[in-house]
Amino acid sequence: MNGISQDEARRAIEGQNPFPGTRGFAGEIDGALIRDVLGRELIYIETEPKQGVGRKWAFDPGQLQEPELVPAGYRYSLTEEEQEQIWNLPNPDPVTERKTALAQLSTAIETAIADVDPTIPVAFSGGVDSAYLAAATEGPLYVCGFEGSKDIIAAKKAAATLNRNLKIIELTHEQLRDATVEVVNAIGRTNTMDVTIALPLYLTAKQVADDGFDQLLLGQGADELFGGYAKVANASNDPRVSATTIREARNEVLKTIPDQMERDMRAIKNASVTPICPYLDDRVVSAALELPEELLIADDQRKVGLRQIAETKLPEEVAYRDKKALQYGSYVSRELDRLARQEGYKRRIDNHVEKYIRHLISKEN
Repeated sequence: MNGISQDEARRAIEGQNPFPGTRGFAGEIDGALIRDVLGRELIYIETEPKQGVGRKWAFDPGQLQEPELVPAGYRYSLTEEEQEQIWNLPNPDPVTERKTALAQLSTAIETAIADVDPTIPVAFSGGVDSAYLAAATEGPLYVCGFEGSKDIIAAKKAAATLNRNLKIIELTHEQLRDATVEVVNAIGRTNTMDVTIALPLYLTAKQVADDGFDQLLLGQGADELFGGYAKVANASNDPRVSATTIREARNEVLKTIPDQMERDMRAIKNASVTPICPYLDDRVVSAALELPEELLIADDQRKVGLRQIAETKLPEEVAYRDKKALQYGSYVSRELDRLARQEGYKRRIDNHVEKYIRHLISKEN
């Protein structure tokens, strides 16, 4: 088992407890495979069982001929074609007292971070998610992007405000081309969004590994848990979500975490680095699920609760800084688009960047 003991796993199954106090888990128990409710650990099963020997499984899909990812919250039998969902994300009523909700969240985050080695590196973009982690730890800070990118500029300012050294991974087009092939092979996807998100994660992890570290602290899950998306803020009229309220939309977005974690973990682990995500600790998730809407989004401000907690540790300009998504703030998306157009894959072509990505893969093969 990864992330949990056999006894703890049995208790979680018997009690149908989706949050047994871990940062995610997966593994084999009593003739079956299980994966936690948010899919924070990965486990794969062979699609077709071999007669007489049952179904093979692995944590690494590369060890199987036809790997199938066990869905988050499920139990898959190894001897029969039997599967069942044993955990669901709870939907508790919000805590009505604002101070109580903030105190619960603050305690959960501080406890989750305290359980982490404080000397490991932080993937640092200068936004509130990574700055909070940096303020509570002492490891080196890493930012990845092209020269002049918004992430590098923001990270420099935030690191200076925190009086911390910052290692800048300044990308080139040659690095981006080479890493694109490596990332596609690692994550098994070629769509533009997944590749451009995974690229800066992989390149940061690669540098971290080169510098002698084998773990990386990340702010994954903060946007999903705390209301960081425009589509959540505009739930009542945004077609990207079916929910009509902020809390319902936040809960809908949470269901995307298992798919994102597969991509991010495979990219980072391919660089021989283990991702550590304190915001996805069970205690933090539980506290976040109880936040009232006004601590998610209020007056066009997103991630209100997290920012108010972070304000106790960070300067106001860092705690309330707006930040672009990783693929845009690093300029990775922009520059991969530029490379595609230089190779003749113009924007008038449908999915022109993905076609360019597939071109790069075909050249390697």
